[in-house]
Amino acid sequence: MQDPNQPTTFSPDAETGRMLRDAFGKFATGVTVITATSADGPVAIVANSFSSVSLDPALVLWSVDRAARRFPYFGSADHYAIHVLAVEQGDLCKQVARDAHALKDLPFTLNADGVPLIDHCLARFECRRVAAHDAGDHVIIVGQVQRTEMRDGDPLTFFAGDFGKLAL
Repeated sequence: MQDPNQPTTFSPDAETGRMLRDAFGKFATGVTVITATSADGPVAIVANSFSSVSLDPALVLWSVDRAARRFPYFGSADHYAIHVLAVEQGDLCKQVARDAHALKDLPFTLNADGVPLIDHCLARFECRRVAAHDAGDHVIIVGQVQRTEMRDGDPLTFFAGDFGKLAL
């Protein structure tokens, strides 16, 4: 185990990719599932890169890896939904992480734009894509929030490569 008084210092490069990923993992995040429609049916992807951008207009962002098998679905989606998961939705998250088409086995509804919507999330943002920005091996997708829904509950969190629960 690393001594907390002796941090590891390195310059990110091809040799330190795993260490960089571990360093990024020191930032605790919430967990989201992004859904969209496609020619292959409803698709979903897990992302912890979600962030609010602006209140007026209501904008949010998330990023997707260009090398991801799911990138073609989400890199070109004009409409999508971002679902902020509750702590009890860990199994749903794992199903989506394993299978882009996991929604075929899960309950969902479609919004007016044909986007699959998952119930019982802490928050849901139905978005229209307004911009995409190249960012290294990822694309940052900016969406304008058209509709939202929220409820009270505890968030599903991600820290150091594992799920957790927010400690208050």
